[in-house]
Amino acid sequence: MTLRLKILVIDDEPAIRRLLRGSLGHEGYDVIEAGDARAGLAAVSIDKPDAVLLDLGLPDRDGMELVPLVKAAGAALLVVSARDTTEEKVAALDLGADDYVTKPFDTHEVLARIRAALRARRQQGSEDSIVGFGEVEVDLAARRITRRGVEVHLTPKEYGFLAELCRHPGRVVSHAQLLRAVWGQGHENDVEYLRVAARGVRRKLEDVDVERSAIRNEPGVGYRLIA
Repeated sequence: MTLRLKILVIDDEPAIRRLLRGSLGHEGYDVIEAGDARAGLAAVSIDKPDAVLLDLGLPDRDGMELVPLVKAAGAALLVVSARDTTEEKVAALDLGADDYVTKPFDTHEVLARIRAALRARRQQGSEDSIVGFGEVEVDLAARRITRRGVEVHLTPKEYGFLAELCRHPGRVVSHAQLLRAVWGQGHENDVEYLRVAARGVRRKLEDVDVERSAIRNEPGVGYRLIA
């Protein structure tokens, strides 16, 4: 018997919870609901959900404070909020959120982002996975990249940039996280490094324009690999 994945929705709007409960239930998830931060944290502790959809505008506590607490419990975390500034998105991602969707949202997009966050959660800490996109395969264990079966060589920084995206397929990875992972502490503001790395990877691995590239730029926030 296959266990159904559990999704916790923390949102103070009953209409939003009802909409997400219907969409998630239709996809085969078990849905748990909480209308405030206190109930949400209790559900995280007791029900141990696989993923959490978190609103930031909660009545008893700022949802941003819950982000590291939810991530510490091991759940995938998708922020679903009406707050749409770049600063809010970056702050949530830097605190550990796997992704960020603004209200009003398309339920199909939310479901796709949940699937991506759950995939990233399963792969987290694993270096034996092979990630594919387009005609490319990235073997993280062997540090080997092939395109149409032919090995392609990237610079160390290009590889580090691509590998960090491959560890979180479908998830937006913030500029600061990428820069820390590849260039180290003290380079969190050197966003131009990422633009150069992204151009190099696209040029060597794809024959498409930027709009159709699997390496997507989320302006002001980070990059996402559509794997």
